[in-house]
Amino acid sequence: MRKESQSSRQLDALIQSMEQGHGLDVSAYERSFLRQTMDRRRADAGGMNVEAYREWLAGNRAEAEAFCRYLRVGYSAFFRDPLTFALLEQQVIPTLIAEKEETDGSELRVWSAGCAAGQEAWSMAILLDALCGAGEAALAYRIFATDVSEPDLTHAREGIYTAAAAGNIRLKHLQTCFSSQGDTYAIVPRLKARVVFSIYDLLDEQTVSPAESLYGDFDLILCCNLLFYYRPEIRQRILDKVCSALTPGGYFVTGETERGIVSEHQGLGALNSPTAVFKKR
Repeated sequence: MRKESQSSRQLDALIQSMEQGHGLDVSAYERSFLRQTMDRRRADAGGMNVEAYREWLAGNRAEAEAFCRYLRVGYSAFFRDPLTFALLEQQVIPTLIAEKEETDGSELRVWSAGCAAGQEAWSMAILLDALCGAGEAALAYRIFATDVSEPDLTHAREGIYTAAAAGNIRLKHLQTCFSSQGDTYAIVPRLKARVVFSIYDLLDEQTVSPAESLYGDFDLILCCNLLFYYRPEIRQRILDKVCSALTPGGYFVTGETERGIVSEHQGLGALNSPTAVFKKR
């Protein structure tokens, strides 16, 4: 018990140092994740003890910013969860398209929240490009992709990826949705015209959706492998925001390890499938 109490006090002191010394609030993050990040940064700094690291952090802006970068886990991949994207391709998106065509034919709106370097958003664009049709009869779609990292968003907007990064993409999609540039692949202009990348903080309490989307009303929101980094009350706040931004009957996709977190939210019901896909109640 004494060891746990000491660890808790150390984290409290670190959070306070970040806030008072640099105006950086890291209190929203799950505490074991904060501890892991601190231990990684201490190791990178030569293995100094906790108190020495905290004192150094308090007076070192560059280290404080590096600490925050470590907290923003930015890994992503094309079609990262094959089962989830198979369900989106075979059931969810066709259902949304049919509903649009039966009503007013308005554009299908998607939000990729925490998009990192863009692979998730472009994966969705690839599917929608194939499923929404072509020519005058095509159903319009738009994807709003957001993150808090401008460097990641710059990469996403460029839409250029290595051959290794494109390993999960089907050959037919590589041929129709990318142009080959030496040993890299670049997203084609018609897909770029459908995706809007912008800075947005999911913890912003003043808004329920990115400003570029104007009014929210998303048919599908993806927020994968992000929730478990935050404290339970912050997760709840994010999920409340998601529900507010979804249209009635809209779909929400999260990471497989976060299925249990989302299942507890009263506004979202799991689909009868082995994937972490939910529908607004």
